[in-house]
Amino acid sequence: MSGKQCEHFPATTVAAPARRACLQCEREGLRWVHLRQCLVCGQVGCCDSSPGKHATRHFQSGGHAVMRSLEAGESWSWCYVHEQMFE
Repeated sequence: MSGKQCEHFPATTVAAPARRACLQCEREGLRWVHLRQCLVCGQVGCCDSSPGKHATRHFQSGGHAVMRSLEAGESWSWCYVHEQMFE
């Protein structure tokens, strides 16, 4: 679905975080692989390749369905409900 978005994308865009870190990993003493940001509330979590999988846990606990990559050079988002990437 390149170029299109699903109905789970919020109407407004969250700002990029001031600090790029998974705070939950820091609290738990874990290291993350890649970072994702919730497009609903702005929370930053680690990807599923990371031990904590905090971005997915955020979706599972809060229902916020869309995350974007915070990695340099990447501009994609992921909808957990549709299990689909959007560019």
